[in-house]
Amino acid sequence: MVHAVESAGPARRDRPWVMRTYAGHSTPAESNALYRRNLGKGQTGLSVAFDLPTQTGYDPDADLAAGEVGKVGVPIAHVGDVEALFDGIPLAAMNTSMTINATAMWLLALYQVAAERQGADISALAGTTQNDIVKEYLSRGTYVFPPGPSLRLTTDLIAYTVNALPKWNPINICSYHLQEAGADPVQEIAYALSTAITVLDAVRDSGQVPSDEFDRVVERISFFVNAGVRFVEELCKMRAFTRLWDEITRERYGVTDPAKRRFRYGVQVNSLGLTEAQPENNVARIMLEMLAVTLSKDARARAVQLPAWNEALGLPRPWDQQWSLRMQQVLAFESDLLEYGDLFAGSPVVEAKTAQLATAARAEIERVQAMGGVVAAVESGYLKARLVAQHALRRARIESGEQIVVGVNAYTETEPNPLTADLDAAIQSVDPRVQEHAVDALRAWRAARDTAAVEAALARLRADAADPAVNLMPATLACARAGATTGEWSGALREVFGEYRAPTGISADAPTANASSELVALREYVREAGRERGRRLRILVGKPGLDGHSNGAEQIAVRARDAGFEVVYQGIRLTPAQIAAAAVAEDVHCVGLSVLSGSHLRLVPEVIGRLRAAGAGDIPVVVGGIIPDADAKVLKESGVAEVFTPRDYDMTRSLTRIVDLIRAS
Repeated sequence: MVHAVESAGPARRDRPWVMRTYAGHSTPAESNALYRRNLGKGQTGLSVAFDLPTQTGYDPDADLAAGEVGKVGVPIAHVGDVEALFDGIPLAAMNTSMTINATAMWLLALYQVAAERQGADISALAGTTQNDIVKEYLSRGTYVFPPGPSLRLTTDLIAYTVNALPKWNPINICSYHLQEAGADPVQEIAYALSTAITVLDAVRDSGQVPSDEFDRVVERISFFVNAGVRFVEELCKMRAFTRLWDEITRERYGVTDPAKRRFRYGVQVNSLGLTEAQPENNVARIMLEMLAVTLSKDARARAVQLPAWNEALGLPRPWDQQWSLRMQQVLAFESDLLEYGDLFAGSPVVEAKTAQLATAARAEIERVQAMGGVVAAVESGYLKARLVAQHALRRARIESGEQIVVGVNAYTETEPNPLTADLDAAIQSVDPRVQEHAVDALRAWRAARDTAAVEAALARLRADAADPAVNLMPATLACARAGATTGEWSGALREVFGEYRAPTGISADAPTANASSELVALREYVREAGRERGRRLRILVGKPGLDGHSNGAEQIAVRARDAGFEVVYQGIRLTPAQIAAAAVAEDVHCVGLSVLSGSHLRLVPEVIGRLRAAGAGDIPVVVGGIIPDADAKVLKESGVAEVFTPRDYDMTRSLTRIVDLIRAS
């Protein structure tokens, strides 16, 4: 007898998430051409990468901008650059995400003025400014001002957009970078939501939005999260995020409309886990990580951007970015994923893990709140120390083999890789003359503008900044319309707010690595070399230029101290002159430079030159970062003793090599 079976057929197909690639480099014109090509390939939103001078409020001709212009993103100095960046792209019809934080207010003002000049209705502008300054103190390092004034800029921007740009997401609270800095899922959830609480409290307490309209602020808060390769845990993390956000917005802020309590997030999948060794494996990692944030309908990302397979090697080419876009399109349009409801509703495994993460994250949120909130936890160094410690544990697991990374510490045998047979052609290089062209264009811009109008606008900005009751967006828009530059806008605010150096997280109680036989041997080797020189070995770990990704430098500093070195580490954003002077003043035995922005060929030789000029040319200099083999050869020819890249994951072995160099110097 044949029994009829009730069909669980597909429902109406959902609309796909917004598909982006994170892009920008060299010049506004070149980035514009890249954007237009990507849009033609089916990309449905733009995600703008800005270079480090733009992110940290410097013009291309600033001393600290040397070697950094156009490297990790597009340089934007004034409204003319924004017009060139979006030439031929109607901003009123575009959804644009901008990865910008310390200078977020400035870049949004430039974007709005450029849209006005296109004739757009600014109330129709849709997109996102990242604008999460808290994680800059913890991971990316592109902060400018102290936490208090920075929070004011965030608050003012949110209050402005709620009324003037109602479709704009004024903040994208980022747990992505927390995971990159070492956070486990509980810390990622807890610290991101703690930031959201601090921001919402600040907007509420500023009085700029009527209390009966505060739900309009809540509904515009968005998040930018990370998805690692631990697929099930990452999927449950997003469900826990969704659950806790609904709880916080309902209980703390009294939002009654479920639609306005919805956890809205975009995602870039993990870059921390991408490997230089056997980089073809990164494709599988990226796909798994994308599934973690798309399979679960009840916690699905609203926008996804994927890194390229070769980002651990250098700057991806347009073809590499196209490959990542096609992965999204195959999942969205060829599979039947979007035809069904949530695949995990009712799963006891998923529910148990989600509940576990939510409970632990809730407890950590309460701990941060008891400290006075996330700003106090940043200023005390608590958050940074927790992340550095967690990252150190991760590194130790990889080195011991407890955590397997295919192609790195296991299954390392490989056939020749045709994708990287010509490594120079497998990544894109930025023309070293980009900075020279940017400086020339900047000088021409300054010469053609109304200087008096610029000075008047900057004077208004300083005056408004000195009055905490005044929203800074109107004065910022006036600066943009007058033709002020990025460096001038941030320079005026630096005069009023001052600058800030965040805690490094290199505390005495950071966890040490497991005392393996290799580490025990290294400790004795360090002691022996110290006895030969009559004192303890001393290493300076330096971050030259504007590269604020300090994770690697911090981990080397922690492990070097554990091995018996005396470590000199002054944090990020130092000039070559400052690093060389510190090396001489501290009488170090080795200088270790960490550069991840691609500016190594400019900054490292300058450090070496300054050491030689100071009579300290015999101090060995080693360099770590994302450095192609051809560049490594150039660095060694300029006097670098050794180059370490992501393939050198065993820090104990790397430090042993450094002791070899010290003994031979």
